[in-house]
Amino acid sequence: MKKIVSCISLLVFSIFASFAQMPAPQIEGKEVYKGEDVIFHQIDEHTWIGSGHLMASESLYLVEGKTKALLIDAGTKIKDLDKIVASITKKPVMLVATHVHPDHTGSAINYFPEIYLNAADTVNIPRMMPDYKGKVIYLKDGEVIDLGGRKIEVVFTPGHTPGSTTFIDKQAGYGFSGDSFGSGNLLLTTTFSTLKATCEKMSAIMAKDGIQFLLPGHFFGKNHETKQRVDDELIICNGVLSGQIKGQENPQGMMGLNLVVNQYGVRINYNAAAIK
Repeated sequence: MKKIVSCISLLVFSIFASFAQMPAPQIEGKEVYKGEDVIFHQIDEHTWIGSGHLMASESLYLVEGKTKALLIDAGTKIKDLDKIVASITKKPVMLVATHVHPDHTGSAINYFPEIYLNAADTVNIPRMMPDYKGKVIYLKDGEVIDLGGRKIEVVFTPGHTPGSTTFIDKQAGYGFSGDSFGSGNLLLTTTFSTLKATCEKMSAIMAKDGIQFLLPGHFFGKNHETKQRVDDELIICNGVLSGQIKGQENPQGMMGLNLVVNQYGVRINYNAAAIK
């Protein structure tokens, strides 16, 4: 089983090889923890970002309220993540996942007795988090997680995976999107129709609620997911579905994603089955 997980990790690492030439993350904010596996920076009074080192700066976020805190994703392999988080906040911590991939639900999830995720991603659990012995609890689209004076809304944003999820802080004007919009390199494992619906949904939410940006699952310091990025991906979806945009052969071709569209500063990797 460990060999399977290792192979999956190597596979995901190779998929993100297009990030290899990017500079090291330049995260603004005070560095509050630095270890072999992760560096945490404080990005505002009650929010921290952890940057991992194994898979294209895989990112995790610690969001604190008055009564509890939310840990969004757990990176690839971060030893003693629970203790690291406890050194930053004294509030009880609830672990949620933006999606089930080994660079977001890696070995550190085993430090936590529960993980909350979108039920649509349970299809990935047997292959990508097979050793988790804790309790898996399912989120609901539109539910609000009250941290005490800070509310985080759950928004299902499938496309990258069936259960990809974004977490929105309306009062702060930003959110946390994992790989839902790709961090500049979207791996579409579902369909363009699914991604189109997600982009329409998120664009409307960002416009209505004044959401300025989404912090992605591979954050380098300047690659926020903006409404413009979401709208550009919507244009690509419509173009591919109408036949006006044709994908090119994908030189990486991992996970069977042998086609790619590279427009508006974003790559969408997919295969022929996604064109529906």
